[in-house]
Amino acid sequence: MATLELRPLGNTGLNLSCVGFGASPLGNVFGQVSEEDAIASVREAFRLGINFFDTSPYYGGTLSETVLGKTLQALGVRRDQFIVSTKCGRYVEGFDFSAERVTRSVEESLARLKLDYVDILQCHDIEFGSLDQIVNETIPALQKLKEAGKIRFIGITGLPLNIFTYVLDRVPPGSVDAILSYCHYSLNDSALEDLLPYLESKGVGVISASPLAMGLLTENGPPEWHPASAELKIACQSAGQLCKEKGKNISKIALQYSLANKAISSVLVGMNSVKQVEENVAAALELMTKGRDEETQKEVEAVLKPVKNQTWPSGIQQS
Repeated sequence: MATLELRPLGNTGLNLSCVGFGASPLGNVFGQVSEEDAIASVREAFRLGINFFDTSPYYGGTLSETVLGKTLQALGVRRDQFIVSTKCGRYVEGFDFSAERVTRSVEESLARLKLDYVDILQCHDIEFGSLDQIVNETIPALQKLKEAGKIRFIGITGLPLNIFTYVLDRVPPGSVDAILSYCHYSLNDSALEDLLPYLESKGVGVISASPLAMGLLTENGPPEWHPASAELKIACQSAGQLCKEKGKNISKIALQYSLANKAISSVLVGMNSVKQVEENVAAALELMTKGRDEETQKEVEAVLKPVKNQTWPSGIQQS
């Protein structure tokens, strides 16, 4: 029986499951999730080979972290069997990347997660703060937490790709271990691809989130708040319809497209039910054993070509 592929994350020594469990839905970000369903989802994810769980104090106003902490505790497995990533700097009340706040933030997150340390601590959506503060104050503060054993590795996240080069070109080598990019490695936007050689040269691991472009690449379509242009939404809807008429599911085609690039250590997908977990893992295993449906993928890419790499301003996001 095929098992979920594990991929190295930069120079960290961590091996992440190619499908990562995005825990923002556990914070009721996309509708109510019962504690029972949350525990069942995480348990099934772990059983099927997912070892990477990502959250943030911003998701559901700390609820996602709290629920994830309970579910991981309910697993009853050794701490070294799973990898946890959380974030700092973005909260329901706003952004604060000061050394004092991020230091306090880590302690708060550890209490909610019921952990002694987190594997990866990421500065959350840094484009909303001062990038120079991230370089000169936030990352040095996180280095101290790393030395204290509270966090193992340091990451940065955000939507615009140029924020990563700005920070990585200004911090000492090895200060940042990973980046989390979202909505830039999917069927409609593969702009992250151009950055991958640079990140590899820096020894920085790559996590990609939102392979479904925050709902654009689903049969049901994006939520009302989605910031994409009408043109992009219509094109994605047409691509979804094309797949449906062929008896295919655009979400599976999109996820497999993102998973196929092995320079990306893990593709984060938000999950809140056993069914979602099973579908995502099945798509990954199918890719490993049978390969992609390249014919349908090419047809979808042709539909999306006029809007390829069309992004939107930073604003509403679930990174």
